[in-house]
Amino acid sequence: MNPNGRPPVAPELRFWPRVRKLDGGCWEWTGARQAAGYGYFWDGKRGIYAHRWSYEHHVAAIPAGMTIDHLCRNASCVNPAHMEIVTRAENNRRRHVLRTTCPNGHPYDRHNGTQRICSTCRNASKRRSYAEKRASA
Repeated sequence: MNPNGRPPVAPELRFWPRVRKLDGGCWEWTGARQAAGYGYFWDGKRGIYAHRWSYEHHVAAIPAGMTIDHLCRNASCVNPAHMEIVTRAENNRRRHVLRTTCPNGHPYDRHNGTQRICSTCRNASKRRSYAEKRASA
């Protein structure tokens, strides 16, 4: 029995109702999500990322020190066919190499030596800052 007095429910029976299969092959997690979009799931013993649970349940255990790379670039996808086990360094390298647009969808069009810059957002930020300074003066 669970602490709430009900019999335990198998993780698979709680997992699948929170999955929506999309046309592109992604299995989108519709349950709870972290801020970055990764699904979160209670497997009956612990909280775990839904994509990690799916990979471990359908494919194999994830070795210590390794992480999952979403090849589809969809953080809410739990389809193990869209995942690959990689080192954290490799996952970060892939993420930064593949990112070509800012969070607002504009292309990164400048580089200052350490980071890519979106001129559209940078200029909008400067205009807001200037307007705020003028309004407070």
